Amino acid sequence: MSLLPLPAHAAPHPAAPAAAPPKPDPTGLKGVLRAAVSQGAPGAMARLDDHGTLYHLTVGTSDRRTKKAISNADRFRIGSVTKTFSAVVLLQLVDEGRLALDAPVNRYLPGLLPDSRITVRHVLSHRSGLYDYSNEMFARSVSGFEAVRTKVFTYRQLVARSLSRPRTTAPGGAYSYSNTNFVVAGLLIEKLTGHSVGTEYRRRIIDPLKLRDTFYVHPDTAIPGRHTRGYLTPGTPGAALVDATKQTTSWAQSAGALISSTKDLDVFLSALLRGRLTSADALAQMTRWVPAGGTQSYGLGLRRRDLSCGVSVYGHTGAVQGYYTYAFTSKDGKRSLAALANASNSTTVHNTMLRTLESAFCGKSTSTRELKTPYERSEDVAPGVVRD
Repeated sequence: MSLLPLPAHAAPHPAAPAAAPPKPDPTGLKGVLRAAVSQGAPGAMARLDDHGTLYHLTVGTSDRRTKKAISNADRFRIGSVTKTFSAVVLLQLVDEGRLALDAPVNRYLPGLLPDSRITVRHVLSHRSGLYDYSNEMFARSVSGFEAVRTKVFTYRQLVARSLSRPRTTAPGGAYSYSNTNFVVAGLLIEKLTGHSVGTEYRRRIIDPLKLRDTFYVHPDTAIPGRHTRGYLTPGTPGAALVDATKQTTSWAQSAGALISSTKDLDVFLSALLRGRLTSADALAQMTRWVPAGGTQSYGLGLRRRDLSCGVSVYGHTGAVQGYYTYAFTSKDGKRSLAALANASNSTTVHNTMLRTLESAFCGKSTSTRELKTPYERSEDVAPGVVRD
């Protein structure tokens, strides 16, 4: 896989320029990181690339034992931002004529699903109705995690867990987030290419973009090289944080097992929205939105969040035990933010970290508002489980 030429729409245009977006607010952005640390995250960081001007912001520690400061040079688990990588691989296969979005999944994986009306598009847009197996797996956050942190699952074992429960909607129904969908995506990638998802991520995305901090190591448990440790917040108030750094992440795989860095995520999303990874037609399919609750919509493995200043941003959130990731870019791919808190299972921290988007893309007019304004609970891990 080689990068596509930069499309004409990404080059300077002689027409009058559109109104400039609000300038980012790095001071407000750092204030958000401080707030997340004050609410229990050991550390938080952000990298903002605004048309080539870089901001690297950090607060707190990457390791509670050594007190080592967190750094944007650290690698970390990106959770469900992996879904965007998986969707890009499948859309490249669409470009190659090897996959049709509106074809039944069972055309490519005969007998996998009980309903042949479920299409590839339904899976990638979370409209398949397939129950999310992680709801039961992580109904108890710590004991559920400890039960699977060293286990290795096959994709079909995870799909079987989902199919043991009733579906949530008819195929093509309303958006209902489910990790099962992107486990099916992983099966599709491996069936159509004859290679592992890790090989296809590397060949199609990681190597062409020179993403030097991005790895798919499943089922190994260690993060290679310099990294920040991740801490799971127990469901019991006052209980000690759980170091969740070492894990197979086998419960997620193509739905959430990639490792990356803030720099690599900025580069990846900028390239995607600038048309470097898929054809224009495929990117248009990826950005056909369905309502996904509140101020967000979902395309094919891609979120759109509509911010308070009227700006929309494109990317994904990621939650895996020990890590909250936020990776978004502007429509033209020229302003990109990647942020991380090395914590999870804390709705308070999650809601605060979402404010990084306001500071990065809306600037001072919004970033100084009350940080405790509720947004949403994270839905990347066990979306059907209600957390405090």
